[in-house]
Amino acid sequence: MFHNIFAFLIINFPEKFGYIFLRIKTFIDPQKGDNFQSQKALDAIKEGGLTGRGMGEGILKDKVPEAHTDYIIAVISEEFGVIFILFIVIIFLFIGYKVLNKVFAEQDEFIKLSLIGLMSLLIIQILIHIGVNIRLLPTTGMTLPFLSYGGSSLIGSSILAGIILNFTRKDTTR
Repeated sequence: MFHNIFAFLIINFPEKFGYIFLRIKTFIDPQKGDNFQSQKALDAIKEGGLTGRGMGEGILKDKVPEAHTDYIIAVISEEFGVIFILFIVIIFLFIGYKVLNKVFAEQDEFIKLSLIGLMSLLIIQILIHIGVNIRLLPTTGMTLPFLSYGGSSLIGSSILAGIILNFTRKDTTR
């Protein structure tokens, strides 16, 4: 049913939703559209190599608009290298692992479901952001939690982290 509503909106309001088709078409065939940002991001990741060019030495942030939000992984990779990106991913996965351990130890079903949902939001957002930066996914404009510039993204990620911390704290009254 949802896909019918989505198709109806795209067909009847192409001026509002035409960019979705353009992004998907550009992702499938890069020659059909403008893939400047994603190509520059991929080039920056390649230029950074394993150890990066050095702090402040990257050029992607000057060439691509919104590089500080949508392509922050590419900027970090260019300046600090893929090793640092792996370190960031490992930190996020470690947090997810610790929350998953709490889920298995928890008795309350509400807390279990809440923790799984909240961690899924963060982990999926991270995977989508990285997938867009390495051109595995079409451009979405999704930020990287806690690292991308943007007030609402930081506030939303902080609220999620606060709720997760509240549910995972050691409570001696139970």
